[in-house]
Amino acid sequence: MNVAVIIAGGSGSRMGQDIPKQFINVYDKPVLIYTLEGFQKHPEIDAIEVVCIEGWHDILKAYAKQFNITKLKWIVSGGNTGQESIRNGVYHLEDECSDDDVVIIHDGIRPLVDASVLSDVIIKCKQYGNAVTSLPYNEQIFVKSDETCTNQYIPRETLRRVSTPQAYKFGKLVTAYKRAFAEEIGIYGSAYTNTMMVDLGETLYFAAGSDKNIKLTTKDDLEMFKAYLKADKDNWLK
Repeated sequence: MNVAVIIAGGSGSRMGQDIPKQFINVYDKPVLIYTLEGFQKHPEIDAIEVVCIEGWHDILKAYAKQFNITKLKWIVSGGNTGQESIRNGVYHLEDECSDDDVVIIHDGIRPLVDASVLSDVIIKCKQYGNAVTSLPYNEQIFVKSDETCTNQYIPRETLRRVSTPQAYKFGKLVTAYKRAFAEEIGIYGSAYTNTMMVDLGETLYFAAGSDKNIKLTTKDDLEMFKAYLKADKDNWLK
C-alpha cells in the first residue's frame, strides 16, 4: 500500500492572511485541495492522510466531499512544530500500515506536485527504502565571513535541492520517529523527516524533482501559483 501523508498543520503566519494559507481560495478552490487532487488522481496512491491544523477538520471534510477527494481516509491533528505534526501522522498509521508499505510525506502548501515526480519517488523508495525529491542547485552559494563579506564558496555541482514529496518504508519511518523524539535528535528548528533521517545515520536516495513544485510561503509565491494555473488551465485545471 502507498499512503500519502499531507502536512497541513501550520498557521501560515508569513502569508499575512486571516486564515491558514493551505485554506486560501485560489480560483474558488482551496490551496490544499489542489494538493490533494494531485494524489487523488495518481493511480499508485491508495490512501491519503492529512495532518490538519486544529479547528479545521470539519472544513477539510466538507471540502474533500465537495471536490471528490475519495482517497482521504484519515485527518489527524497537527503539533506545535512541523516535526511534531509529521510524527502525529506517522504514529496514527501504526494500526493501518505494514512495515513495507510506502509512506509519501508532502507539504500541503506544495500544490503543483507532478505525477511523474510522485511515480519516481515511489519507485525509488521501493528500490532503496527511501526517496527524496531533488533537483540540481543552479545558483552560486557563498559562505559568510561576516555580515558584509565572504571569501569562501561551495561548488554548486556538489549540492542538491531537496523538498517534498519524500517517501519512506513505514517500518523504518516509525522506528526513526520514536528514536528521534526519545533521544531528541533531528526534531528542532527547521528539521524535517529527511534531515532527521540523516542525523540518525541513514543514507537518503534521490528521486526526480520539478521546478514547478513550489512551496507557497509568501504572497509572491501565491501569485506565481496563480500564474502556473493560468498557464496550465487548458491541460488539467477543472
